[in-house]
Amino acid sequence: MPKKAIIYDLDNTIFPVSAIGDKLFGPLFDLIQSSGQYNENMDTIRYAIMRTPFRLVAARNNFSDDLTQKGIELQETLAYSEPIDTFEDYPEVKNISAERFLVTTGFDKMQRSKIEHLGITGDFKEIHVVNPTLTNKKEVFKSILERNGYTPDEVLVVGDDPESEIAAAKALGIATVLYDKYDNFSVDDADYKINHFASLKDIYLNS
Repeated sequence: MPKKAIIYDLDNTIFPVSAIGDKLFGPLFDLIQSSGQYNENMDTIRYAIMRTPFRLVAARNNFSDDLTQKGIELQETLAYSEPIDTFEDYPEVKNISAERFLVTTGFDKMQRSKIEHLGITGDFKEIHVVNPTLTNKKEVFKSILERNGYTPDEVLVVGDDPESEIAAAKALGIATVLYDKYDNFSVDDADYKINHFASLKDIYLNS
C-alpha cells in the first residue's frame, strides 16, 4: 500500500546549506573567530555549523558558556533575504501523491526565511520549526501522526541526518529514508538510502 504521508527535513535535504552558509552565518563565523575559543580549524567549524545544531558544535569545540550564549542570541536575529535554489531533484517530490509535511530544527526566524526564499511554503500541508529547547522532532512527528490519524506504517520520514530526524522516526516505528546526496553515510543508517528524489516514488509505493 502507498504511504499516506511523507515528512521531509529541510537543511541538506531540500537544499544545500553550503550554497548560502557563508553569507547567512558570516556574523557567527566572525564572532567565533574573534573569540579564539575553538579547538579545531575554522573550516571544520564552518562545515559543522552548516550540518549540525549549533549547541552541539559549541559543546564539541569547548566554547565557553558566554560564547555559546552570544552565538545563540546572534542566530536568533539572523535571516536570509535572497532567492535560494533547491536541489535540482526536489521537484520530483511533487510527483508523489502523499501528503507532505516539513519539519526542521533551528532558529525560527532563520528557518522561516529559508523556507520563504526557497518558495516552497505551498508545497506542504504543515510546516514545523522545532525549537530544541522546547520540544524535539520525535514529539513533533508523534503529533503529526496523532492529529492526522496516521499509523507509523502509513508514513515515511526523509532526511539527511541519521542522528536527528532518522533517529526520531526509528524511535516511533516510522520507515526512514536517508537522503544522502554525497554518499556520506552507510546504507545501514536508515531503512532506505537515496541520492535522488526520483528514487523515492518506488519506496513510497512499495515500502
